[in-house]
Amino acid sequence: MKPTIVFWYEFASTYSYLSAMRIEETAAEANVAVDWKPFLLGPIFKSQGWETSPFNIYPAKGRYMVRDIGRTAASRGIPFQMPASFPANGLKAARLAIAARSKGADAAFSRAVFAAAFAKGLDISDDAVLTDCLTSTGLEADDLRRLSTDIAVKSELRANTEEAQALGIFGAPSFSTPDGEMFWGDDRLDQALAWARKRAPE
Repeated sequence: MKPTIVFWYEFASTYSYLSAMRIEETAAEANVAVDWKPFLLGPIFKSQGWETSPFNIYPAKGRYMVRDIGRTAASRGIPFQMPASFPANGLKAARLAIAARSKGADAAFSRAVFAAAFAKGLDISDDAVLTDCLTSTGLEADDLRRLSTDIAVKSELRANTEEAQALGIFGAPSFSTPDGEMFWGDDRLDQALAWARKRAPE
C-alpha cells in the first residue's frame, strides 16, 4: 500500500498556498499519496485568545511573512500577490472543496482558489471568484454550490476543524502521517513525505 500524508490547509494561509502549488508533484516523486483536508484556523486562533491572524497581531511578523512568501514564490517560479484583505474568509471555499471531493476535483479546485487568492490577490469570499475557480477546474458551479450547503458537507468541515484541534494543529499548512506524527509549515513538507515513506508498512 502506498504511504499517505494528510495535507491540512486553510485557504486564508499564505504558506498553505506555497504547499498547495507543489505538493502533488513533490509527493508523486516520493511515491506518497496526499489526502487534502481543508479546515478553519479561526476557531483554533480564538481558542488561543486571538481574533485575527498572528501576522496581523504582530505587524513585524506580518511584514516578514509577505517578504518571505515573495522570495520563496519567486524562487519556485510562481506569482505572488497579497490580497487587500487578510486573512480572507475561507468558509465558502472550504465547503466547496469538500463538495468537489465527491467529484474527484478537490485538489484541482483548491489550487485554483489558492491561485486566485495569492497569485492574483482576489477576494476568495466573493461568489464570482469562486465560480471562476469552479468552472476553471471543469466543475458545474451551481451544482457544487448547492452541494456545499448540504448539512453533510458543513458537518465534515466542522469535524475536520475539530480533528485538527484534537491533533494539536495550531497553524497551516500542517502534515500528518498515519502513525500520528505532525509536521508544521511548507518547509517541512519534504520531511513529512520522508517520514511517511520510512514508517509505511512493508
